Order: sequence, then C-alpha cells, then structure tokens
Amino acid sequence: WGCIPTKALLKSAQMYTELSHAEDYGLSVGSTGFDMGKIIDRSRGVVDKMTGGVKFLLKKNKVDLIMGHGRIEPGNMVVVKDDSGKETSYSYKNVIIATGGRARTLPNLPVDHERVITYKDALALKQKPEKMLVIGAGAIGIEFAYFYNSFGTDVTVVEVVENILPIEDDEVSKQLTRSFKKVGMNIKTQTMVESIERKGESVSALLKVGDKSEQWTGDYVLVAIGVQGNVEDIGLEKIGIRPERSFIKVDEFYRTGVPGVYAIGDIIGPPLLAHVASHEGIIAAEHIAGHNPHPINYSQVPGCTYCIPQVASIGMTERKAKEEGRNYKTGKFPFSASGKAVASNHTEGFLKVIIDAESEEVLGVHIIHPEATELLAEASVIMSHEGIATSVANTIHAHPTLSEAMMEAFADSLGQAIHI
Repeated sequence: WGCIPTKALLKSAQMYTELSHAEDYGLSVGSTGFDMGKIIDRSRGVVDKMTGGVKFLLKKNKVDLIMGHGRIEPGNMVVVKDDSGKETSYSYKNVIIATGGRARTLPNLPVDHERVITYKDALALKQKPEKMLVIGAGAIGIEFAYFYNSFGTDVTVVEVVENILPIEDDEVSKQLTRSFKKVGMNIKTQTMVESIERKGESVSALLKVGDKSEQWTGDYVLVAIGVQGNVEDIGLEKIGIRPERSFIKVDEFYRTGVPGVYAIGDIIGPPLLAHVASHEGIIAAEHIAGHNPHPINYSQVPGCTYCIPQVASIGMTERKAKEEGRNYKTGKFPFSASGKAVASNHTEGFLKVIIDAESEEVLGVHIIHPEATELLAEASVIMSHEGIATSVANTIHAHPTLSEAMMEAFADSLGQAIHI
C-alpha cells in the first residue's frame, strides 16, 4: 500500500497523457479512453507480483514467515495472534520493530474512507472523482493530484506553507507549481482547511486564505498531511519504550533504549522512504550479527516524487545553504537546451547543483523533469564518494543523453558552461 502501487498508477497516467500528445510525434492513434477499475487492478497485480517475489526470497533464504498480529511482552517474548485468534509465543534474543506507518489525521479533518479518504483508500478507488480537494502538498498529495488530474478530475491542492513540495528547493517547487497550473490544476498555498463536512455524495471544506475564508465543494477529499507510526497495541509500553509523536527514538544502529530491541523504517520517523528503511534494516541486522556497519549519512538521502514532471533531489537546498551561512555557488542547466530532451518533446525543467565555493564539495543536486528520478543516481554516487564539481564537469557524458545535464550544470557552477 505504498510506493510500488502508486508508481503503477502513475505509469498509467503517464501513458494516457503521452497518448493524448501522439500527434506531436507524427502518430495517429484515434480516440483514447481509460478504465479506472482496470488501472487499479493492474496496480494491485504489480503489488502481488512483487510481494510474491519477496516471499520467494524469504523461503529461498530459509526465513520463517509467521503471519499474524504481533506484540512484544516482557521477558524477551513476542506473542503472535493469527486470524483464528490463536496466540503463539516466541522467545527472542534480538527483535526489530518495523511496523511502518499510516496516514496521519486531525480532529478537524475526519476521514470516513468513503468520500474523505487517505492514500490507502485512493489506491483502491475504482471510480474517477469529478472534483477532488487534496489536503497536503508533500510527495503523497502531489502524486495523487497529478494522477487524478491526468484523467480529467478537477483537482485543487491546498498547502499550509508557501510552496508545494516544501522540503524541495524553492526553484523546483515554483517550477512544479507552474507546470501543474499549466495543465489546469488549482494550487492554493498558505491556505488552511478549517473544517470538512460531508453531505450525501458531496463534501464541503472551509478554506482559510490569510484573513479570508472560502468554500470548496466536490465529491472527494484526499487527506495527505503526513504519516504517523504504527506504535499502538504492539507492547511498547510493557517493555519501557515511549514513542514521541508516534515515532520511536533510536541510535545510529537503530537500537532503542531497551537491550535487544531495534526499530527501523517509518516507525522511527522521517525520512519516510522505502529505500532508507531498507538500508536501516541492513545496518540493524549487521549490528545484531556482530559486524561494524557504517551508519547512514542522512544528509545524503535521495528523494523522489513521481508526478510529471518528476522531482528528484539529494543534499542541501539553496535555502538550507543560506541558513547555514555556507559560501556556495549554484549551476543550472535547462532541459530546453538538451538535444535528447528536445527530441523526446520533454523540455520543461532543469537540473540544479549547489557546491561549496572554495572546496567544490557537492552540497546538493535538484532535478525537475519527466525522467528526473532516473537521473538522480549519478548525484548519489558523486556525493557518497566525495566527488567535486570539476571532476564531474570534466567527465565525458554520452551524447545525446539527458545525463549530460549533470555535467553541464556542474560546468555552469564553475563558470565553464558552453551550451547555455
């Protein structure tokens, strides 16, 4: 119910959009349509295939899989209740808590899972909303806003702060806002939702923009205001673990304050990303096994948002560099100057880099483009291996490729750009 099913949905949206622009490529495909039920079913099929693969890997590596609801009990015990209600106790030397998270809700935004929904409900919604309000412009809200807008839903996105995708670089957020408005999406930043009221098959929301209030009415509201950890009813209080704001505190090896008890993933708080949780699990397991794993550098975690255009980033934003008083320089390469992007008819967006003005250390890389998420890996390698701007600018990149934008942006940060 997370990253994989949404990417399957978003691929359907991307394909539908591409087909609507077939004539731009000299193609005639006739009329296009969609079946939301089949789109949802395909998404669930992708999930089933992936989970089946994971189960195979567990079996292949002789890992026992016990299905049921587990809770930790004093005395190094875990009790598992299966679907029939039968409870079985297991002893442990070490245990890793990885119960994940769920959509956060607020008292003034009551979710009924029918017309006022969360991302999990949206993943199974087999009818197209006519008019939807998306509350929250983080990655989850933005991806669903793009998805429904692509199929003709009248989408309004509400965000309480100044920019959508507020953790991203300001230039990227502003570019995405322009892109979304261009395709008819309504973006309302610095706007609060004071209340929601359902009336039959419609939902009304009272929005507050500065000192003014306005009413929104439609058929669905998607609440995407964040994630909270699944800390209830798993026995934490019995062993002395007290979560803070629904998250468990851990050290760099994911040890809680209780000997033998580790925690990883969404349950320990941001960044709430599957690839981060995976690495946290590896480190916890290696530490339990007596190895000496290298802790994660959380300042170098890549993040991706899979709308179109996609957004991908790693490291500092320019705003953060200013706040820290860093002596920095920026470089930027617009995809409108990329031969591959022009040939692909995907020229909106840019690749921006932030470097230390003296050492040329790479502080951050920010990309907005339909293929941004596939371009980010190079930046991750550069930063994890302490690469500098000159080395990237002097590295020959194949032509014509979108990846040339990385080389060009670093060249621009050094005042050496020749193609812009």
